[in-house]
Amino acid sequence: MAFLLCLSDQGSASAAEPLRLAVSMTPLSLPIFVAEQQGFFAEAGLQLRLQEVVGGHRAMQLLQEGKADLATASDVVMMFSSFKEPSFSLLASFVSSSSDSKLVLRPQTGIKQVRELSGKRVGTVIGTASHYMLDTTLLASGVDPKSVHIISLQPEAMADLLKSGELDAVAIWEPLPFKILQSVPGSEILPTPGSYRLSFNLLGAKALLGPRDEELQKVLAALERAQRHIERKPDQAQALLRERLKLDQAFIDWIWPINHYRLALDQSLLSSLEAEARWARQGGHLKDVKPLDPTPNYLDLIYAKPLRRVLPASVTLID
Repeated sequence: MAFLLCLSDQGSASAAEPLRLAVSMTPLSLPIFVAEQQGFFAEAGLQLRLQEVVGGHRAMQLLQEGKADLATASDVVMMFSSFKEPSFSLLASFVSSSSDSKLVLRPQTGIKQVRELSGKRVGTVIGTASHYMLDTTLLASGVDPKSVHIISLQPEAMADLLKSGELDAVAIWEPLPFKILQSVPGSEILPTPGSYRLSFNLLGAKALLGPRDEELQKVLAALERAQRHIERKPDQAQALLRERLKLDQAFIDWIWPINHYRLALDQSLLSSLEAEARWARQGGHLKDVKPLDPTPNYLDLIYAKPLRRVLPASVTLID
């Protein structure tokens, strides 16, 4: 767990508890790492405490359990959580990625195309962006996901199960694919035809909205500074990513072209959430949701006020 403590401005903000930010240890979280290292949070007068986890689904769990005030999570994790009583709002998307999740094959499968996964054993973290990528990739290749033995796993178990041959493939987010290629000799990436573009987002507990808007604005302003730093000084940002995730430059070169760091709240994110909700319903992935239960109105789950004050042009939602 990393801690960011600084003196806050005198007045009501000084009496507030530090904001707890549950952050997934992924390259997608680079703006948060930069804002911490460069002192942008501190310079904004924030008291902020980072809680590091593996996976946005775990960050979301901390948020929903009241153990975090802010969390990073993909659009798919947000969609699944929205069908429960949502205690959170979307504050901003801060990065998108064209291929963060990948399909990794165990050694010597002989598989060359996605359609050859029919009848195979594929592990993934159910209810996450990797799960959605897997299903939509199968469908795009003409494969019924029900013809694949999809096994629910946590990320830490995947490499060993591939190495032992208990799985034929896994669908998982970075940096796990790169680590698996290093730790499981002979494993390989299966090219995918899917068009899913992941959005990685900052979510906030509803209790924050209004009373702590000024702090939320400061968080977003610090992330905006961090994104400009990444653009202007990529070598420094890459060095930080190597240090924070304990990986080498080969990994940085592997993922650098696919991540686009930008604060936004736009219509495409709403469209993605709605499409993902339809997929979850049609695929039977919402176990506790009845057929007549309504799909959430995702516009109602967005709290755009802080971002509008920090970067008005970045909010392009159609009300």
